[in-house]
Amino acid sequence: MPQATVYAATITGVEARSVEVQADVSSGLPGFSIVGLADTAVQEARDRVRSAVRAAGFEFPNARVLVNLAPAPLRKHGTGFDLPIALAILTATRQIPTRLTESAAAVGELALDGSIRPVAGALAHALAASRSGYDLIGPSGALGPAQSVDGLTCRCLNSLQDLRQGSLNDAPKHAAPRSEINAPDLSEVAGHEGAKRVLEIAAAGGHNLLMIGPPGSGKTLLARRLPGIMPPLDKSERLDSALVHSVAGLDETTVLDGVRPFRAPHHTCSIAGLAGGGSPPRPGEMSLAHNGVLFLDELPEFSPSALQTLRQPMEDGALTLVRAEGRVRYPARFTLVAAMNPCPCGFLGDPERPCKCAEGNVRRYAARIGGPLMDRMDLVVRVDRIDPDLLLGAPPGEATSGVRERVLRTREFARLRGGLSAALSGAPLLNVCRLTPTTARLFSETARSHHLSGRAVTRILRVARTLADMNQSPEVLAEHLAEAVGYRGWDNE
Repeated sequence: MPQATVYAATITGVEARSVEVQADVSSGLPGFSIVGLADTAVQEARDRVRSAVRAAGFEFPNARVLVNLAPAPLRKHGTGFDLPIALAILTATRQIPTRLTESAAAVGELALDGSIRPVAGALAHALAASRSGYDLIGPSGALGPAQSVDGLTCRCLNSLQDLRQGSLNDAPKHAAPRSEINAPDLSEVAGHEGAKRVLEIAAAGGHNLLMIGPPGSGKTLLARRLPGIMPPLDKSERLDSALVHSVAGLDETTVLDGVRPFRAPHHTCSIAGLAGGGSPPRPGEMSLAHNGVLFLDELPEFSPSALQTLRQPMEDGALTLVRAEGRVRYPARFTLVAAMNPCPCGFLGDPERPCKCAEGNVRRYAARIGGPLMDRMDLVVRVDRIDPDLLLGAPPGEATSGVRERVLRTREFARLRGGLSAALSGAPLLNVCRLTPTTARLFSETARSHHLSGRAVTRILRVARTLADMNQSPEVLAEHLAEAVGYRGWDNE
């Protein structure tokens, strides 16, 4: 009764959980069964494996073939089980040496001609293999990003026919991350010095930002330059963000190069599109923006229910989906940048074009965002249209590289005193602010006069602490608080 075991994995959220693929070939009526709570895609592997094995010049056993996916209670899904099933059968029937699959995990989808295709989540499979101490076997297209995992040996297999040589080649090395990041440069934006200042504050402290202005004023132009002035992703962040992109079936190359994600979903995006969902669940835009920027243009045009899904990730840095099959948790620590018109027609407060909206329509338009979400916006800035003469004659502004250097210095100062202020609250935040009694009294009076909520007060203190970090000041001064309160434009109107 020939038997063999090859290791694989199934993805839950962004984590791949190890699975044993056990093949048993025994006498009896010819048949091919897969057991172990496998979904339709895994069950269909029977036909793909049979055809691919024969096309590669091997013999598919004319016997009873039973494949067990253990542990049985764990749901298995995806076409990545094709390759480990084929390897287990070929090992059990002694058509390939046992040493090829000993202590090895495999992932890949089989074509009918025996070639092997990459599947979504290869990086998650690599992490699972590394945790278990296995090598990873798969097609070269999947193994490049997998080599970002320390201590993992990757062996390349692009077709089952390659098994006939009796050995597997090491996967080609993944290119080293680029030292320079190609991103839209801030110097290309004429004027908007106040908005650029706010962008720098958002990048330095990891603060959420809302830009309000008429159509064509440059809100999107500014938002797309925020990732460039933020520090490049460190090694841990690269792996975390690349893992989300890998599970979603997206290219991880730019993230592994250190470029922060920038996601800009359309305002018709659904709740599932923002938060994730489907069967099996896939990460949504909020998770794809993990460690980067989530840009929501035309904010009031998003459905209110979709906007409310932002609240938990903005506080916790993660979101949890609850389905009948269980709970799935996705990372979602992003900087939210939103843009909106001041009114439905877009020209409220414009010095050249009068607003045509009734006051009630303006209030209803603003109310679509909701108070709880607005409370979570640290910075609110007005972005007006630039005078054409200034636009054509203005000298180039400060380059992205110069602003990024200041952001790096600010973040280093913040790290030495305990970390980014955007992650602090309660007593730790008050401790790092070091408010004098006079400054604290003035701020308390300001908070009462503006009817600020507790969350709004916390966010003002966070921004003020970032402003102090930008000035390399160990204490939050009254001028820092005054500027931070000024960025609560919504509360001041």
